Amino acid sequence: MCPGDILKYPWWALSIATGAKNFSRNKLIGSPALNEKGLHRFRVKLASALADSRRKRLRHLVSAEDAAAFERDGFILKRDLLPAEEFEQLRNSVRNFTGTAREMLQGDTITRRMALDPDALARMPAVRDLLNRPDWRGRMRYVSSTGQEPLYYIQTILSHVRDTAPDPQTALHADTFHPTVKAWFFLTDVAEDEGPFVYVPGSHKASDARLNWEHEKSMQAATSGGYTARGSFRITPAEIESMGLPPAQAFAVPANTLVVADTFGFHARGFSARPTIRVEIWAYNRRNPFIPWNGFDILSLPGLAERRIPALWRIRDLAGKCGFRGNPWRDKGIKSPFDGP
Repeated sequence: MCPGDILKYPWWALSIATGAKNFSRNKLIGSPALNEKGLHRFRVKLASALADSRRKRLRHLVSAEDAAAFERDGFILKRDLLPAEEFEQLRNSVRNFTGTAREMLQGDTITRRMALDPDALARMPAVRDLLNRPDWRGRMRYVSSTGQEPLYYIQTILSHVRDTAPDPQTALHADTFHPTVKAWFFLTDVAEDEGPFVYVPGSHKASDARLNWEHEKSMQAATSGGYTARGSFRITPAEIESMGLPPAQAFAVPANTLVVADTFGFHARGFSARPTIRVEIWAYNRRNPFIPWNGFDILSLPGLAERRIPALWRIRDLAGKCGFRGNPWRDKGIKSPFDGP
């Protein structure tokens, strides 16, 4: 044991009661001995039970149809979310928008994000109005199982920008060990061979088969390398079949489609046969899964919620300059969401 590790153990112990998921950096979360005794399995099971409890109290925010779809599949899919004229107005406002862009290059794919901060929302009132719709807000909160306000971006996916290994997000995986939400409101059509969102229906449930799989993975995760060691477990089609789950479903959908998914369920970015550009309004929310209540989140207050993303970017930039883990999202200056690489 490294002498410095002794000082880290109190922090590692406290982290067990949070959403911390990195098996390689936390020697308690990543301990094969503790996980053999059921530590990871216990965290997964408790987090799922608390999410179910919180969702019951948020049930009134969604329709019976949406609640039934989510319970069955782990996602809510809504085509033609907006009237055609309203959607074109929103898409045109995004097409004409320029702002500070951050990009991450993974494999052969660029992901570009632009924060929907107060300035962006003031310049795109149609987007602001969409995010304030009661049905939109209800779906985000119900699927995420929390009253916390999500983080909102305009996201652009640019595939095949260089000749190298594939985008690692094309491997089926779970984002983390507990229920969480990501949402995509597609502003461009998405063909089946152009990098669609892919999801395994029903894989959001902490079934006995899923808990057994999580238990087995947890005992080798710390030394597995890659994303699995960081707590985002990868899974094969054969393992999915062994759990009694159906094959992954690709969301080849037209623009003006909303998908809200629990990304504890297995999902991926589908294969793209050619260079493509996909533009969407993208939402993300991941709160401490062991908090039993839904509200009382000061950062969700109006005026603060919209400013979180620029603040997070600045903090991570500063951390990199101070010798800590830097910000993988590189500042690319002023761009449009529909710009090429």
